Amino acid sequence: MAILKLASHDVHYQSFGDASKPTLIFSNSLGTNLSMWTPQIEALQAAYHVVCYDTRGHGLSGAPKGPYALAQLGEDVVALLAHLNLAKAHFCGISMGGITGLWLAINHPERFLSVTVSNSAAKIGQEGPWRERAALVREQGLQPIASTAAGRWFTEAFVNSHADTIREMQHNLAAGSAEGYASCCEALAVADVRAQLPEIRIPVLVIAGSADPVTTVADGKAMQAAIPACQLHEIAASHISNIEQPDDFTQALRAFVQSV
Repeated sequence: MAILKLASHDVHYQSFGDASKPTLIFSNSLGTNLSMWTPQIEALQAAYHVVCYDTRGHGLSGAPKGPYALAQLGEDVVALLAHLNLAKAHFCGISMGGITGLWLAINHPERFLSVTVSNSAAKIGQEGPWRERAALVREQGLQPIASTAAGRWFTEAFVNSHADTIREMQHNLAAGSAEGYASCCEALAVADVRAQLPEIRIPVLVIAGSADPVTTVADGKAMQAAIPACQLHEIAASHISNIEQPDDFTQALRAFVQSV
């Protein structure tokens, strides 16, 4: 188990493939952990140095007392790059990981060759509901959120045909840190990089799920319109598109990274 020890918390990460090859860093969504990237790890580790990490408050990373801020989520990635002696990398984040990628593209463009923003937005949802969810989780734990997560994450057809995947992801969510989850909700409540999108000068790929009720295709199109060098790829999936449509997701990501 690989751990980066920061002053505030530990960052758990895993590396795959040859470190001399171009690096692809993957960032998970709210309520998941780095294992969500298994399809991409398996498909890409032969050609890339793949690094996955658990966002603070998730998986085996530490969950310092919150609230957290988007800048903290981004600086954790920069610290991981320094720890691994990586001058530059490609970044791919989904949902919370996606808006983390936008922050990195705005604030640390010199460290990234490209950023892929999947199933995300420059502002995800509204402040009130995020704060209500944080309060609910601190009061009741993660089980109520976990029990209803499948409908937010996947299409009904996928839920009905992939019971084992759903069960594992719900278990991981329920077993996670309530404080970490709530603190990330508080980060998302105020995270808003819409005004800074035109400043991005590195290549960006936006992946949007056609059936995503959380971060919509319209959100993806808004990012594409605002970011100077941005491509949009639409996937027939809901919110966790890299698991629902792993081949389409990986093919789009690979083609984009190769084109940069």
